[in-house]
Amino acid sequence: MKEKLIDLFEYTYHFNKEMIKVISENITKVDEKTVSLINHTLNAQQIWNSRILDEKSFEVWQVNSFEFLDGINHQNFLKSIDIIQNQDLDTRKEYHNSRGAKFENSIFEMLFHAINHSTYHRGQINSLLKQNDIEPLLTDYIFYKR
Repeated sequence: MKEKLIDLFEYTYHFNKEMIKVISENITKVDEKTVSLINHTLNAQQIWNSRILDEKSFEVWQVNSFEFLDGINHQNFLKSIDIIQNQDLDTRKEYHNSRGAKFENSIFEMLFHAINHSTYHRGQINSLLKQNDIEPLLTDYIFYKR
């Protein structure tokens, strides 16, 4: 199971990196929502990692300097992999969401959510890219594995 989860985070890391690149190359053509969504995508993974590790987290919708996005993506990847390799994925963790409500989920559920959340928002970003006459990325997992 851990190997499969690592594979999914490698996929997530790869396409987050590609999205950052496309947005960066077309920064004058993308809209504010696109920039907001790529930041939110990275912020969310950092937040889930921090909930698992009991660390300080980003704000959900904070906008980071574009020059730091690759580094944030890379740090998110390394932390997620470290969690997978060194934590019991069945361990349940209590945390508070961005509105302060208390919840509890397994580490596996939290990590899987981070992957799924990234995929969802990359799809939204692709739609926005297309609306701005920018070629969207083919980010399907099956194409990544071919």
